[in-house]
Amino acid sequence: MSERPAGEFTLLGSDSRGPVDHVEWFDAPPTCTRVRFTTDEVTSVCPVTGQPDFSRVEIDYEPDARCIESKSLKLYLWSFRDRAIFAEALAAEIAAEVHRAVEPHRTRVVVVQNVRGGIGTEATAELP
Repeated sequence: MSERPAGEFTLLGSDSRGPVDHVEWFDAPPTCTRVRFTTDEVTSVCPVTGQPDFSRVEIDYEPDARCIESKSLKLYLWSFRDRAIFAEALAAEIAAEVHRAVEPHRTRVVVVQNVRGGIGTEATAELP
């Protein structure tokens, strides 16, 4: 697989002003064996109460031929801001998108929701 020319990215280098429903990728360097993204800035909404949820998200994957482009990941994670979704479903949906986009050897997504009502939630989704 050859390196994508920058012009084939739809988000990188563009003036993006809103969330997106997918992540983009580039060819993985042959010696890259693990990629890990972390952020404390993922927000969503509780499906029952409508209250905001603030989460830390860790995405860890072993690339095969492709790697996730980070600007598209940031915009993808933004898409959860006003969505009603439980932490468990959030972890599963992000893992599925990573797996769909870059077809890695392994994907692991951990969502740690900030404590609300005295209870913290940690959800993990893994795909082979």
